[in-house]
Amino acid sequence: MYELLIVGGGPAGMTAAVYAARKKLSTLMVAHELGGQVNLNSRVENYMGYQFVEGPELMEKFETQLRQYPIEVHLGMKVNDIRQIEGGLEAVTDSGLTYRAKAVLFATGKQSRALGVPGEDRLRGQGVTYCSVCDGPVFSGEKVAIIGGGNSALAAVQDMLRLSPQVYLVSLTPLTADAIVIENASKAPNLTILTEHRTEEVLGKEQVEGIVVRDLKSGEEKRLEVKGVLVEIGLLPNSAPLARLLKLNAQGEVPVNKYCETSVPGLYAAGDVTDVPEKQIVVACGEGAKAALQAHRYLQRLKE
Repeated sequence: MYELLIVGGGPAGMTAAVYAARKKLSTLMVAHELGGQVNLNSRVENYMGYQFVEGPELMEKFETQLRQYPIEVHLGMKVNDIRQIEGGLEAVTDSGLTYRAKAVLFATGKQSRALGVPGEDRLRGQGVTYCSVCDGPVFSGEKVAIIGGGNSALAAVQDMLRLSPQVYLVSLTPLTADAIVIENASKAPNLTILTEHRTEEVLGKEQVEGIVVRDLKSGEEKRLEVKGVLVEIGLLPNSAPLARLLKLNAQGEVPVNKYCETSVPGLYAAGDVTDVPEKQIVVACGEGAKAALQAHRYLQRLKE
């Protein structure tokens, strides 16, 4: 039995692992991969110490620091269930392995949200993508539509403006991205912004040929001829492994207090999977560090 099991390998999980190692805790990290959603970010401009850094580059630096400590890391697997046992908790993975620890730090982050419209599932990977960093270059020279109005959507816009002759930004609401990002993108001559428009359908037989959008004010429908649909409408928390153990909030996030404690003794959570506001890398790192320090105090109390 480990002292601390960290589930998730993103900024919160890796930061927590470093802090746990510095407290000399017997620590195991289980994750599908290191880096999480940040690996999909082409640019990070608001992480302290870097005026600009690529997402994968930043996570590579995190991993380099992580590997300096004697932390056991098992990658390529996902935790399907976490349950209470005598003396702690256990995590069951999709590989069939079960890990036990006196305390668990859950930091699994979030995953991309789907549109839920006709044609989306059928053309997933055939022009419909949820990662502009991964798949954006595939649409070089083609017209594309980016769905969303937040920072991730505007980041995708900035990427595609350099590659595409025409970029459509389709948002259900007024844009919610940082004002400076919106201002910079809006100057591009090859960008058309359609706010308060709903995506109704993705068109195409074997490849994306276009999308149908509806103006929510006038009710008018129009077809946009595009070869790529980049969906950037937010993320869903990867909280399913805890669904039977505690009550999630209405958004499916894990409720925590200021100590990163959940309602289950010995179970901590940090990062985007929690109900902590502002889903930012720097926030996830801070919460991961705090959770690891609180887990250490919890483990010390068990020894008293």
